[in-house]
Amino acid sequence: MKSLLHIAFLLSATVVMAQAGLYNAGNLVVHNSGHLGLHTNLINDANFDQTQGLVGFYGTNVLEVSGNVPATLWDMELFVSDHIELVNTLNVRNNLNFISGNIASPKDNPLVYLNFMEQGFFTGEDDTAKVTGFAAVNNRDFFAFPVGDRSMLRPLTLTSESVAPLSICAYFFENPSSPTSLSTTFNVEQKVRNIGTVSDREFWVVHSDVPAKVTISWNTRSALGLVPNATAESVIVVGWSKASNQWTVIGNTAVSGDINQGFVTSETFVPSEYAAITFGTIPLPTDTFAVNNPTLGNYFLSPNGDGINDALVIEGMEESPNNHLSIYNRYGQKVFEKINYINEFGGISNTGSFIPNQNQGLPEGVYFYLVTLEDLGLEYTGFLFLDR
Repeated sequence: MKSLLHIAFLLSATVVMAQAGLYNAGNLVVHNSGHLGLHTNLINDANFDQTQGLVGFYGTNVLEVSGNVPATLWDMELFVSDHIELVNTLNVRNNLNFISGNIASPKDNPLVYLNFMEQGFFTGEDDTAKVTGFAAVNNRDFFAFPVGDRSMLRPLTLTSESVAPLSICAYFFENPSSPTSLSTTFNVEQKVRNIGTVSDREFWVVHSDVPAKVTISWNTRSALGLVPNATAESVIVVGWSKASNQWTVIGNTAVSGDINQGFVTSETFVPSEYAAITFGTIPLPTDTFAVNNPTLGNYFLSPNGDGINDALVIEGMEESPNNHLSIYNRYGQKVFEKINYINEFGGISNTGSFIPNQNQGLPEGVYFYLVTLEDLGLEYTGFLFLDR
């Protein structure tokens, strides 16, 4: 439960009180169990990292944390009507207690952020109290960033394969194709062909050099229910690749909920290789992508050695010896690819990123295929059901 702590002053510092705020030009110290309540700006131009007590920000005005030296607090409390604005990074060693109000930083500058140090944590975050700019964390392999926009908490959970020295995250309730907070654009129509739709409502920016998975959630404001024929199972995580300048599949290892509210966990990827991440869907036959390409049909495959439906036989392939077949699972992962296909697929993956048990093959389920007939200049799509 959120609580407002009694504020007292225990200071040992060289401090100048001016109209602009509390200016620290020396060694400002909050002793053990001491409380410092700020109803004004904090301008930190000197060492302020020896705090052992609580520093709180209070009042009805927008407060600003600035200066040439990042301040480091032990415990921090936030109880403001609107928000505090970070002009410089602010570090928290122990607990940040959100009561009311947001912590904002420039959304076009990931070098300024609220930083949770190695043992730092937070409590009380909700739609009225969160980080509306960049949040960061030091030396963790797991962290849930309390980020969002002014109206809503939209956290992102980062699960890294090893301890990451620094991870940074921000949320944008903006169209990736024309974000108002950034000069860079991420055209949602500029995507690899095994993505059906890219969300035009929201995105996250995540920086970390350590391979990781992310978990993000959607709600009615995300408007995934407006995607034709989309289901929760068709939702994947997609990312704007810095290398190829397009949206690519990051994938899906877990999904829960329905198309109006749920969450999805990605495959493992390196966040810093992507400029933005958001929701995507795998293409379905009724998606715009598939409607614009004729469908050869749907297929049933039961590779059990009885000579019936043991391999994928697509009629008409002989009309274009120069062809290309790709098969994807329901998470958008490519599981099979063959140039000049001649009935070779029998339920076994041949891609380097998806190595199954060769004795068992791919798991039972629905798969999506894409055929390119280069001699005829045509593309076809469809589904196949693999039975075990």
